[in-house]
Amino acid sequence: MEFSELKKLNGCSEAEAVATLEKFVTANSQTFTFPSLELDLKKECVESILTWLKKPKVSAKMSIACLQAFRIISRDKNNMQALTNENALTTLNKVAGIQDYATQDVDDIAVSVLPTDQAVVVEAQKCLCNVIFNSIEAQRFCCKSGCVDGVVQRLKTYGDPEVQFDVKFFDMRILFLLTALPACIETRPRVRYELHGFTYLMEVLDLTLRDAESQTSGLTDQQVELCAEILKILFNLTISMEKKSVDEEEEAHFMRLVSILHDLLMCTIMSKDKQDDLQSHIVNLLINIPPDFYEELLAPMVEEDERASERQDIEFDGKNMEAIWVILQFLNHRLSTTSKNMKENLAPILHCLCEACRHNHAIRKYCRLKVLPPLRGEVKRLPEDGDSLRNKLCKLLTSPVTEVKDLVAHFLFILCKESVNRMVKYTGYGNCAGLLAQFGLLKLGDSGQRKGDYSSNSEDSDTEEYRDLKDEVNPVTGRWEPEKRDPMEGMTDEQKEYEAERLIDAIDKLQRQGIIQPCRIGEDGKPVPVEHVLELVQGGEGAGVGKPTEDGAKGGDDGNAEGN
Repeated sequence: MEFSELKKLNGCSEAEAVATLEKFVTANSQTFTFPSLELDLKKECVESILTWLKKPKVSAKMSIACLQAFRIISRDKNNMQALTNENALTTLNKVAGIQDYATQDVDDIAVSVLPTDQAVVVEAQKCLCNVIFNSIEAQRFCCKSGCVDGVVQRLKTYGDPEVQFDVKFFDMRILFLLTALPACIETRPRVRYELHGFTYLMEVLDLTLRDAESQTSGLTDQQVELCAEILKILFNLTISMEKKSVDEEEEAHFMRLVSILHDLLMCTIMSKDKQDDLQSHIVNLLINIPPDFYEELLAPMVEEDERASERQDIEFDGKNMEAIWVILQFLNHRLSTTSKNMKENLAPILHCLCEACRHNHAIRKYCRLKVLPPLRGEVKRLPEDGDSLRNKLCKLLTSPVTEVKDLVAHFLFILCKESVNRMVKYTGYGNCAGLLAQFGLLKLGDSGQRKGDYSSNSEDSDTEEYRDLKDEVNPVTGRWEPEKRDPMEGMTDEQKEYEAERLIDAIDKLQRQGIIQPCRIGEDGKPVPVEHVLELVQGGEGAGVGKPTEDGAKGGDDGNAEGN
């Protein structure tokens, strides 16, 4: 359909204008760019649409048709100035009902259904989402024109059952954009402190949870979508927050928020995909919250609980660890299903668990019980072989995705109370060599400085099976191996010297070709590059690591021990 027909709308009757607009919407429902649309024509079309929208007694059908056409045109990022002038943005704010709330006194806002047709409101909200996302000018205008104020104040009406889900959802989408986009950074502290948005958003989450309690099937898909948008906004409001010191009011807010996140983790959710999405947003938000408040994820066990008999696995030290168990299950699910985008899918969960375990003794001990249980028959397998959480995590210790590899290593190291011996026991020296090198622990062992605040009592609980095989466990691979014949048995000294020279020549050749960089272990416990391979056998210690260069072949984890 030609755009020239849209600019003629002002000369049509309402019925003719509706027919023209609906024809345009149908023809372009899947169109997202209009490369041949010039700025002047775009302006004329938009002005014609706005003229109809601003008429006092226009029908809801006409308003919806105008807004749908506007929304389609706003998909195209080219020549956005035609849609982001003050006239257009003020009209959209007014039709969406946002302006009315922004101009009212905070204490005088009536908790009642919106006065206009809610289908019209939703279409206007969709248009605002498009122009805010595509235009910096629109972002700046909405931050300063009262749009943010109106959306925050309208949160108070969400308790009215007549306010439709779409109105709430697109309100939250608008607020998310206005707290996420670079041009709106100054909006975050204003929403959080001046407009008390933090409190209102938590109240909506509370309200949604109360509604879910009356539904035997748990949170509906729409309720999950609304909660997810709110969690994204709360993430924006807390992302740049100083974690070290909070005042009394913030302390109360965080205690309440973590308590709400606990309840969301416990909620039954109809759709498995929606559950995964919600848990992802919960974990992301937990990362921003000072770890001292993770204690609110735990609760005392209640004997009268109907599911007490089913909760034996999640009771630890008299506390209900179900929320932590859910996060571990979420990690296990992601480990089992994630093959791409490993950083995006795994890093937040691992980061959250690292913070929780480092700062909360009970959480760390429970996670250690679930992730690194006492070794039994599995000591005969490589740590990375199997389907347990330990096996899946150990497999990632040699992942090419550096962020994931490092976070997995840190998580397991924290569970081991930053004990090198314990880390080697559960993962094998070959798997954790990269972490030990990073921390300067290749030589220092347990004498290195620990960063976490750990209890002094030992948690070693070797099983009888492990004790029987302990002396035959290969510390490099981390598994029991039967005794092997000495490969140099029967060799003369001359033959042994010949084989040693061959090994030195092979390492020297790999070094000269740039495939590996041999290293010694320095006084700080970190690998130090050597200029020549003979340095590895000087001084009597002879310990070194063969470290692959950037262009070289990958071997183990940042180069396992390749010394004499």
